[in-house]
Amino acid sequence: GGWENDETVEEAALREALEEAGVRGHLKEFLGYYEFKSKTLQDEFSPEGLCKAAMFALLVKEELESWPEQSTRQRSWLTVPEAIECCRHPWMREALEKGFLKLYADHMISTSKEANHIDSPVHCQGIFD
Repeated sequence: GGWENDETVEEAALREALEEAGVRGHLKEFLGYYEFKSKTLQDEFSPEGLCKAAMFALLVKEELESWPEQSTRQRSWLTVPEAIECCRHPWMREALEKGFLKLYADHMISTSKEANHIDSPVHCQGIFD
């Protein structure tokens, strides 16, 4: 997704999570900015299609039955290693690997099996410019 001029990147991340995955929650950690090339966003201002994504970890508090983009998107829950395997782009894998390893190292994700473990299901949300 993208962010609008009248919202912060954090507000955009929460809005995009709702629109694309039908989830509401709290942003827990900024995972970083990642640059990538987009074939669909090539234009006169950026002929090479350079874009920047802001990645966040979201602690999901509510999973909606219906959401704006449910007809074009499928929600699925994956462990971090499974999500890394499904990434189409190297920068997405890097964001997950580095971001969640940092969270784990900082003890922001509990190491107990009963709580939010590194192998707990996650929803990955990126905001693209």
